[in-house]
Amino acid sequence: MRALIFGGTFNPVHNGHLFLAEDARRSLGYDAVILVPACIPVHKDPAPVLAPGHRLQMLHLAVDGRPGFIIDDCEIIRGGPSYSIDTVRELIPRLGILARPGFLIGEDLVQGFGTWRDADSLAREVDLIVARRSAGEAPGFSFPHRSFANTILPVSSSEIRRRAAEGRTVRFLLPDPVADYIEANRLYG
Repeated sequence: MRALIFGGTFNPVHNGHLFLAEDARRSLGYDAVILVPACIPVHKDPAPVLAPGHRLQMLHLAVDGRPGFIIDDCEIIRGGPSYSIDTVRELIPRLGILARPGFLIGEDLVQGFGTWRDADSLAREVDLIVARRSAGEAPGFSFPHRSFANTILPVSSSEIRRRAAEGRTVRFLLPDPVADYIEANRLYG
């Protein structure tokens, strides 16, 4: 299997995440995207993060029945801070990934990538793919990588959390089952 690993907080998962994952999978020739929700994200702002169980359930609702998507909860099961190098080293043998996997990150993570746990090894063990987050000039990146000229959907998890907290609609920014789950569980309000 030719796999593309796409980890994140997914707080909540939204159409921008899903479109990027599918676009990269198809455009770059991967068989599957492995979505890996972080247990405790270490590279994101300290905004309130929903319990991992809620974020995992929303991922399942978002991609249920969609070919080409695999959800792996290894970081949640492992517990504690989530480190990408540990995840990659677990997934490759367990899922039988034979070719070097792709590893998708947003350009917003490029500047701090060198501070990631064992970043040099991670860059050697995966094909780093950097997705655009804005229409501006991409930041420089000293690690071997491939830039992905993806279409940018102007939606973010922080915007969805803010809108939900204000009692505003989040419909059509994320899959309907995820919007229903947020509403039914009174998340982010």
